[in-house]
Amino acid sequence: MEHAERTTSAGWARAIAQALEGRGMNAAALFAELGIDPAVIADPDGRIPQDSMTRLWQRAVAVSGNPAIGLSMAQTLRPGHFSVVGYAMMSSRTLLEGFGRVIRYQRILAEAADLALSVEPGCYRITFSIHGDRLPAPPQSHEAAMAYALAFCRWMTAQHIRPLSASFAIAEPADPSPYAELFDCPLSFAAPTYNLQLSREVMEAPLASANDMLAQLHDRFAGDYLARFESDPVTHQARQVLCRLLPQGEPKRQAVANAMKVSTRTLQRRLQEEGISFQQLLEKTRRELALQYLGQPQLTLFEIACMLGFADPSNFFRAFKRWFGLPPGQYREQVLQNAQPGEQQSTAEE
Repeated sequence: MEHAERTTSAGWARAIAQALEGRGMNAAALFAELGIDPAVIADPDGRIPQDSMTRLWQRAVAVSGNPAIGLSMAQTLRPGHFSVVGYAMMSSRTLLEGFGRVIRYQRILAEAADLALSVEPGCYRITFSIHGDRLPAPPQSHEAAMAYALAFCRWMTAQHIRPLSASFAIAEPADPSPYAELFDCPLSFAAPTYNLQLSREVMEAPLASANDMLAQLHDRFAGDYLARFESDPVTHQARQVLCRLLPQGEPKRQAVANAMKVSTRTLQRRLQEEGISFQQLLEKTRRELALQYLGQPQLTLFEIACMLGFADPSNFFRAFKRWFGLPPGQYREQVLQNAQPGEQQSTAEE
């Protein structure tokens, strides 16, 4: 039986690109060298083979000469990298609830990643395992996940959280200072697993960004995505094509079928077998992307309308109000209020 390739969210690649560029490296050149399509990286729903991510880290280490480069992910934190999972975590009541969501939806982030949460006396241990695909996952991918998780905790609480301990399944590096600087806690190398220990107090403290209504909304979208990803491969593939075509205007059924290399009739039949029509999928895709884009403060409402393939922004406003019962500008204010602790964000006027 043919080996099904494990994939990871293009959000990881976007975050890695920013981390590398922050270190003065040319991420676009690395992607080109590894044959990673820039269109997939730009796609909020894009997937990248796990082995391409492994090669990306290997090249990044070779080009930078810095084996601890995975830790630089802590500097590029954006909840929007992980779209619906990032937002679901952000609207959680506590970090504990947030990590529970990451565990529930981790296949969306990466099929080869496995996050586990265990309760220990006075603390919680978060263990990070990345299995790789045909190639073993490099230490940098584990360290990047740990750095990102800790940065998320610090960002969500607006506090410099110090883990009780950080453990790494690598021999102690010649220069452990980047680890000491970032984690700011007792370090343990040559450990059996990569893990962070966080106090119960930190994990169970209420978060200022908590919003039950938004959490439920994002849970629903993440659950839908996961169900589609696991059981409806044609729907999932068609949705990815729609994400790429929408900025050029409302995609026709024929254009999506052509991109999938099937006839329009075959596409229609396969979608029906998975319980959805083309029109329903288009509407759902727009609805979910609208939420992802509204969480990115640099995009104006006009730009979002164009990216969703609406020829006229007023059609976008009407559609959004039909979907969520409030105008996009008002939804954005609620999300950004929660998304930017201590920062004022200007929203585009409707």
